[in-house]
Amino acid sequence: MTQDNASQDVQVESHEETPILHRVEVEVAAGRVKKAFDRAYRDLAKQAQVRGFRPGKVPRSVLERQYGASLVEQIEQTLVGETLMDAVQTAGLEAVAEPSIEASPPVPDASFRYTARIEVKPQVELPDLAGLPAQRPSVEVADDEVERELENLRERQVQLVEEPEGTLLADDHVATIDFVGRIDGEPFEGGSGQGVSLQVGAGQFIPGFEEQLRGAASGEDREVTVAFPDDYAAEQLAGKQAVFAAHVVEIKRREVPALDDEFAKDMGAFETLDELTVRIRGDIGDGKEREARSVLHRTLVDSLIERASFDVPPGMVEQQLQQRLESAHRRFAGQLPHEALHEQMARWREEWRGEAERDVREALLLEAVANSESLEVPAEDVEAKLSEMAEQQGVDATRLREGWGEGQLERALEGQLRDEKALEFLAAQAKVEETTDT
Repeated sequence: MTQDNASQDVQVESHEETPILHRVEVEVAAGRVKKAFDRAYRDLAKQAQVRGFRPGKVPRSVLERQYGASLVEQIEQTLVGETLMDAVQTAGLEAVAEPSIEASPPVPDASFRYTARIEVKPQVELPDLAGLPAQRPSVEVADDEVERELENLRERQVQLVEEPEGTLLADDHVATIDFVGRIDGEPFEGGSGQGVSLQVGAGQFIPGFEEQLRGAASGEDREVTVAFPDDYAAEQLAGKQAVFAAHVVEIKRREVPALDDEFAKDMGAFETLDELTVRIRGDIGDGKEREARSVLHRTLVDSLIERASFDVPPGMVEQQLQQRLESAHRRFAGQLPHEALHEQMARWREEWRGEAERDVREALLLEAVANSESLEVPAEDVEAKLSEMAEQQGVDATRLREGWGEGQLERALEGQLRDEKALEFLAAQAKVEETTDT
């Protein structure tokens, strides 16, 4: 237990309940409490409207009867808000989450006492950092990977060319069709379309639809009869038979460009196909290298977590979990119905808690490594990272800073770079197993 004087009118006692939880007892002197009551009633008197009294002339006894309960709660919040930060600082603590407060209602002629429970960072005892086991996938780029990427590029450059009159619809043709679907002779919701693009053989429509259009010519009408699968997503259609009146508007063929030097020139600053191939191989290799480094770092941290036992403040886990949930909400808010998103968020809150705790453990461990090895990040490295970030986002660095608030972005980038230095330090002396896994 430690006992300190925060000031003449605030007394502070600190008790360590666990290594990550301290109980701070705060007593605010009666004189300060009385002043808080007097100030609150003066402010209330200026705006209170009570029948029979002019504004500003309502007796305090009347105000106490009408507003006393709500005003006491307000005064309690004021006294805690005015003294808590100084009390925590006086106790020599650094809170990592919002403190929980327990208090009895203040009264005008007595001291006010409250208890704050403060979560703090644990003292992390690091294991021997030399030779931590880790894994790193080997970085090799196979020829077939390069070929697949070249084919993907070709597919993205496909041109659709209209077929001559009389051409019959076949696989790999792209047809533009109009159709009206009916069940028991009645049109149904979602069963009609105009100017719909259909690549024959790609399986875009329900089974049987494309097959019955094969052999049709441009301008031809066809009747297509299909049955919706029993597990069809729209329950009102599942298992039912539908008849579609389909009209083939036009037929086009897919022209894939030849894989040659001219194709390479169309892809950018390349003179030959060999140059494009070298670039693709390098890009694939860079991606695999980033992935391998990520796996190395994660397995290093896993090894560190296994060897370092300490309690994690629940408040830090809750904050990390909330950040994950808020990010997910921003991503999916416009894509899912409100009720469905609300239900999914509730599931994620439970499912992601373990990962959130791991994130906090990782952050505390890397901070401990950086401190133990006196790893520092030069200011110029932070500035370079900030400039790189601004360039990637296409914004001015000054505006980027302002969006975060004064100094916050720099502190975040410094922490990120310091963590990277800690990981590099661990990796340099780790026992790394090269694997073929990804």
